[in-house]
Amino acid sequence: MIDAIEKTALKNLGQRLKTARLARNDSQKEFAWRIGVSIPTLQNMEQGKPTVAIGTWIKALNMLDRLDDLNHLLAPEESLFAQHERIKQLSGRQRARRKK
Repeated sequence: MIDAIEKTALKNLGQRLKTARLARNDSQKEFAWRIGVSIPTLQNMEQGKPTVAIGTWIKALNMLDRLDDLNHLLAPEESLFAQHERIKQLSGRQRARRKK
């Protein structure tokens, strides 16, 4: 069973899918055919139902040229040491002064 926060997240994801589909001027029938699912399955996705398989979402993201968005999910966080080194390198740089 999913809680209210998770339901809201799925509902928002479904709405963004619908918005992206409509921006492409695809009907539900056309888009469902393109990703290889039935119209009811696509409707479940757009309504944020938790029963839709992740593979179906991947097909939909790929069709919308948004598959790279998955790379941001659970992406490794930069360690504190790496952040410190990056900031240290950036702070060591100085702007070139204009000649008068």
